[in-house]
Amino acid sequence: MKSDEAAKLTDERGEIRLETRDLSVHYGTAAGVKNVSIPVYNKKITALIGPSGCGKTTFLRALNRMHDLTRGARVSGQALLDGADIYAPKVDPVTIRRRIGMVFQKPTPFPTMSIFDNVVAGLKLVGIRNRAVLDEVAEKALRQAALWEEVKDRLRTPGGSLSGGQQQRLSIARALAVEPEVLLMDEPTSSLDPQSTIRIEELMSELKDHVTIVIVTHNMQQASRISDYTAFFYVGDLIEFNPTANMFTNPDRRRTEEYITGRFG
Repeated sequence: MKSDEAAKLTDERGEIRLETRDLSVHYGTAAGVKNVSIPVYNKKITALIGPSGCGKTTFLRALNRMHDLTRGARVSGQALLDGADIYAPKVDPVTIRRRIGMVFQKPTPFPTMSIFDNVVAGLKLVGIRNRAVLDEVAEKALRQAALWEEVKDRLRTPGGSLSGGQQQRLSIARALAVEPEVLLMDEPTSSLDPQSTIRIEELMSELKDHVTIVIVTHNMQQASRISDYTAFFYVGDLIEFNPTANMFTNPDRRRTEEYITGRFG
């Protein structure tokens, strides 16, 4: 199915923006993720949970072809964005990464680059130089990231001068500036203090009105607070995928219950 012909998929839970079918990731002969099939619903937050090394981040990185940059990594199966396979021949991975943005575990601002230039870096990379356009996009993205009021009078100061929580919101603003349809977040609060964590969680809840979010988190309370759907991974396998409320109150699988209640992990 060609992307310009692909109708958005729906099921009884709503519109599916992104979907995997038997997605596997191998590093040489080792399997990081094995035959995972899940839907990602439009303008919802999907949390990926599980013990360290269970395949969460490996799976997340497969959703926007980040493994193309990893030597020895091999992806099989399908990842469908609006019904079109992002791994199909002739699909440009750079275009995919604009449509499916990513925020990493640690804040990743360019430390010597100004706050303004950090936000519009992606636009400049594709040749946009019109100052009025850049100004408009920077303000919009910083407002979406709940950072505008804090930095509007110092846009020319280095991004590295901001606090850790502000730097992570700057990283989110940079990802939002190119107007992605899906935003992947790999443990975005793991290096932040509790107050900054709360602010990022509030921000995610606000952002899902505009963008579909998939988040990796080790924090069970965070997953239960902010996500609409949860996928539990264990040793590269998808054990369970369900609405978060169901997962945390009445999981389908015994191993899910054991993990959520802290019996292992």
